[in-house]
Amino acid sequence: MLKKIFETFANCFKIPELKSRIIFTLILLGLCRVISIIPIPGLNGGDLSAFFDTMARRNTSGGGGLLGMYSMFTGGALERCAVGGLGIMPYISATIIIQLLTAVIPRLSKLAREEGGRPKLIQYGRYLTVLLCLGQGLFMAFGWENPQALFPGFQGKLVMYDNLFWYRFQTVLLLTTGTLLLMWLGEQITERGIGNGISLVISIGIVARLPQAGQLLWDMFAPGTEIESKVNVFHAIAMLGLLLMVVAGVIAVTQAQRKIAVQYAQRAVGRKIIAGQTSFMPLRVNYAGVMPIIFAGAILAFPQKLLHLAGTNFNLPFLTRLAGMFQEGAWLYMLVYGALILFFSYFWVATQFNEIQIADDLKKYGGYIPGVRPGQATSNYLHNAMSRITLAGAVFLTVIAIIPVFLYRVMTVPYPVAQFFGGTSMLILVGVMLDTMRQMESHLLMRHYDGFLKKGRLKGRF
Repeated sequence: MLKKIFETFANCFKIPELKSRIIFTLILLGLCRVISIIPIPGLNGGDLSAFFDTMARRNTSGGGGLLGMYSMFTGGALERCAVGGLGIMPYISATIIIQLLTAVIPRLSKLAREEGGRPKLIQYGRYLTVLLCLGQGLFMAFGWENPQALFPGFQGKLVMYDNLFWYRFQTVLLLTTGTLLLMWLGEQITERGIGNGISLVISIGIVARLPQAGQLLWDMFAPGTEIESKVNVFHAIAMLGLLLMVVAGVIAVTQAQRKIAVQYAQRAVGRKIIAGQTSFMPLRVNYAGVMPIIFAGAILAFPQKLLHLAGTNFNLPFLTRLAGMFQEGAWLYMLVYGALILFFSYFWVATQFNEIQIADDLKKYGGYIPGVRPGQATSNYLHNAMSRITLAGAVFLTVIAIIPVFLYRVMTVPYPVAQFFGGTSMLILVGVMLDTMRQMESHLLMRHYDGFLKKGRLKGRF
């Protein structure tokens, strides 16, 4: 199997167009890493990076939560106080907001269905990205001014400027420019490279943390290291088995889909008679992707801090105890976390999957589901089918999201290591790799080369 994969990659470089696309993609991804390394002038990012590394080795860092997720998506740029400190997340957030607004604002919904309306929505997303960058950049500028509040346990000073106004203006401008540059590079990869550019920009940031995770994993089992570990060879075997099961499960669920048979009746178009045919409508089991985990993690990043602040300032011990129950890894946190993932899985499907429009389109073009009446009955059938498979996908997402939290908080596995055993990082990496392999495979098959599997097709394709 490995020999087959290596031969397939070798074939990729035998096709001039595909070879140039791959090289172009690798060069631009390298530039993305450079943006995440160049520090913002006037900030002592080296001390903050060393602090995060020390805390990770001692396993006392609050690596989880919103900041941990943000640092993961930026590939460590946030910890280095780099130009790419905001990463591509403002653009992702703007895109999600526009998608949600299209479900509730008729004008945007009409624009999404019109020919030529999609570029306008993309343009609105870019404008919103700039606004989000300005707001988040100002927040980060204030956070770096008071690092003890943003990064508990850090002792030191990050800002080297005496003129705070100039520091804030420069920091916001550079952070906004860095995000817009990453956005442009991602769009260039999508257009001229291979794979989805924005997804690859996120993935390269996650992959960039692999060396740190590998070193921490080695330190867990090596004697005399900073990590006080109680693990042995049996723990190593169990972790390896868990990793294999998680990867296999993510691939299976990411590719899983229910195929609804659709029959098209014979119809006449002018003088041409189009014969009836049968096709399939694929309904993805994990329709929402990583969105429910991101939404749930972002929401739960605030209750613990707000409850602790209120309990301390107003001398209310029960709020302090409640804040402890909302700490990452506590039973109440895990319960609410799972419930939010389930809720947002259905919420995303409800806003993005329009079964009424699908039923109308089928009826318009003479298509119907065998055994189901066209119109409202078809809409109800699709709604019920999607609800059932969404439950399976939501339960799987909940399990995958809880595994890193359990390993980090309960099993005291360092956070950079635990994040590769599930959660958003694993879902993103697997999804991006499958999508990139599909595109490479399509180029190979057009030139009569074999794909990555024996039949030249990835599972789940039809």
